[in-house]
Amino acid sequence: MRIVVLGLGYLGATHAACMAELGHEVLGIEVISEKRAQLAAGEVPFYEPGLPDLLKRHIESGRLRVSGSYTEAAEFADVFFIAVGTPQKKGEYSADLSYVNAAVEELVPLLTRDSLILGKSTVPVGTAQALTERADELAKDIVVEIAWNPEFLREGFAVEDTLHPDRIVLGVFPGGNAEEISRQLYSSMIDEEIPFIVTDPPTAELVKTSANAFLATKISFINAIAEVCDAAGADVRAIADAIGYDARIGRRFLNAGLGFGGGCLPKDIRAFMARAGELGAAEALTFLREVDNVNMRRRTRIVELAREVCSGTLLGKRIAILGAAFKPESDDVRDSPALNVAGQIQLQGASVSVYDPKAMDNSRKLFPTLDYATSAIEACGSADAVLLLTEWPEFVNVDPEMLRKVVRQQNIIDGRMCLDRDAWESVGWTYRT
Repeated sequence: MRIVVLGLGYLGATHAACMAELGHEVLGIEVISEKRAQLAAGEVPFYEPGLPDLLKRHIESGRLRVSGSYTEAAEFADVFFIAVGTPQKKGEYSADLSYVNAAVEELVPLLTRDSLILGKSTVPVGTAQALTERADELAKDIVVEIAWNPEFLREGFAVEDTLHPDRIVLGVFPGGNAEEISRQLYSSMIDEEIPFIVTDPPTAELVKTSANAFLATKISFINAIAEVCDAAGADVRAIADAIGYDARIGRRFLNAGLGFGGGCLPKDIRAFMARAGELGAAEALTFLREVDNVNMRRRTRIVELAREVCSGTLLGKRIAILGAAFKPESDDVRDSPALNVAGQIQLQGASVSVYDPKAMDNSRKLFPTLDYATSAIEACGSADAVLLLTEWPEFVNVDPEMLRKVVRQQNIIDGRMCLDRDAWESVGWTYRT
């Protein structure tokens, strides 16, 4: 099939390359010229394992093309995916739908044939209905059907999650062709017996936001338990292991530590709360406010730990920060807990040196006043405390004996609870979590 992907950011570029891998002819539309030029040359402007090879292969084969023209898009295909960003509004919890709305406003007046628009972006419930009404106003003697097909990608595993998802969700309005067309689009996945769940658009929209809210809640739950463990002298990792054996709970996402960040969970749970309030159901999601609060407290606690191990003051101290991306296998620093902690520590008078294997350029753009090292060893030089804040394998596996030779004080704060405590303490480190 011939399809168009509107917006070639993290979601759109991945989706476009994967749809080409599935055998479709794909035109990707990107309005930012610099990003468009990179993608057209087969270069991915962000870090995602496996995507560069996939993108380059299909750019070179001609199965995937990149353009900035909505006119070309309207002529190219009858199926369009909206994959633009929905960031948090400045000063508000609500999602900013301006990019989603702009895509519909730009595309629909140019369409000359009946068309299907499938939403991939994470949006507040009710968005598909509003876009349908607007598309009906803009369409010129044609039928423009809108359905919602939310994404469930994990950064670092986006290609695998797109090509082999654990489920496909499609929200359709009655009387259209969205289900039939989508089954053709995803036929190879359906042949793998991947669940194909068809529902109405509000439900599809809520599936995505509910999934993110649940994951955020699970992370903040174990971090709240960690606060109790600190007070009681208990081991939160042992608790997570023990309760994780319960099939109703499961062990995944029960890792206590610095908490979640990135471009999805924080803004999505806030937008979910805001939308519930607009619908008159604010009380149903009041617990998400505490989920958010617990998450932010974890950052403050790491700063307090750093001050504590530095004899009560960070003024004039040198602090090494290992990790800047919000998670390993990503260069995404949006709402990064690691960089948030680094910035707070710097504001308290410390000299902060940061190292991350992939996120250095993005970190410099966001926090230009921090110092940036070229390796973990360099970052830790003469440090009074080392903070591991993103669990990259090279940090998890670093030799504590080697590291102790370059620091000034042997203080290690394991912000992700991923290190072997005994191994560090055996060579003289003060280990804190």
